[in-house]
Amino acid sequence: MDSPHPRADGPQRRRTFSAADKLAHLAAYEQACQTGGGGAYLRREGLYSSLISEWRRQRDAGVLDGTKPGEKVGKLTAEQTEIARLKRELERANKKLATTETALLIMGKAHSLLEQLSESTDADEQRKKR
Repeated sequence: MDSPHPRADGPQRRRTFSAADKLAHLAAYEQACQTGGGGAYLRREGLYSSLISEWRRQRDAGVLDGTKPGEKVGKLTAEQTEIARLKRELERANKKLATTETALLIMGKAHSLLEQLSESTDADEQRKKR
């Protein structure tokens, strides 16, 4: 029979995650988000979105890459936080640049098409005047 009190078994030991665990959870969560199941993944695994955010910061700062299995990963230093922020900013700028380049390419093609249409209508008008 289940106890009505959630901690009737006594206090539970706090879970710890290795760097490999964190990276695996991040990858699985991001894949679940692609299909709209991010929240379900968090509930199933018993994780909070704040953990995912912290782990992303650690991953982006490169803290999770060079750790050995079982090695503890603490809070980010100010330098690591700044590096992660700058990486995110660079990624956003690169996306914006790609969007702008695509828009300029489309505008160039549209301009070329309008010139061709204009030239063809001018040629048609010249033929009609004769």
